[in-house]
Amino acid sequence: MEINADAGESFGRWSLGDQAELFKHIDAVNIACGFHAGDPTTMRKTVDQAMEYELSLGAHPGYQDLIGFGRRIIPMAPLSVVDLILYQVGALDGIVTARGGTLRHIKPHGSLYGTIARDAELADLIGRSLVRGYPHLSVYLTPSVGADALEMAGVRVVRENAVDLEFDDEGMNVIDPVPQEKAPGPIAEQAVRITQGHVLTNTGKTVSMHLESICVHGDRVNAPGIAGQVRAALIDAGVHVGPLNA
Repeated sequence: MEINADAGESFGRWSLGDQAELFKHIDAVNIACGFHAGDPTTMRKTVDQAMEYELSLGAHPGYQDLIGFGRRIIPMAPLSVVDLILYQVGALDGIVTARGGTLRHIKPHGSLYGTIARDAELADLIGRSLVRGYPHLSVYLTPSVGADALEMAGVRVVRENAVDLEFDDEGMNVIDPVPQEKAPGPIAEQAVRITQGHVLTNTGKTVSMHLESICVHGDRVNAPGIAGQVRAALIDAGVHVGPLNA
């Protein structure tokens, strides 16, 4: 099992998250590309920091929504969504290459993530564009019709979900409008369940869940503590924890 986290979500003089501590406990990082959060200098600093920790580097493109942190759906023509993604991935890829690294994956952010997961036609269009432009990059997405469509288009899909969020009875994450501190223990227990092929939903049901990677959100105030306890619990359960794209 791999542990991934969203990062690089500071902007200008505004700082978000303790990346230095968080990066000690994860394997892959999804770096904001300037539209929902981040800026060119933040992107470069985050790339450098992630490379120090030998993390697998990924792009984290979102809707152009700094005020809403990319958590609002912005109606767009399908090709404009493709343009949005390619623009952001290209920007981060340029910085990663200039710093001597290699971009490994893409993970859509926030509402863009949900839109792609629910829309198979859009996912197919995105997938075919990525195969032409970035055939070596995998895409991280929740198990969904969108993930299936990306795969059918020729993209390597890594099925993942956020372990620090609750799950509904459909197996979808329940988004926190404003992330609050959470107790790490129950989250770590949920992570172990995921390695066993299921999760406990917010109504107490058990639903099937088969993932290759689990996410801890870097904007949660105690994200480093959560990531550390998740990693420790997985290792204690005999699970191999490490990057998929090393």
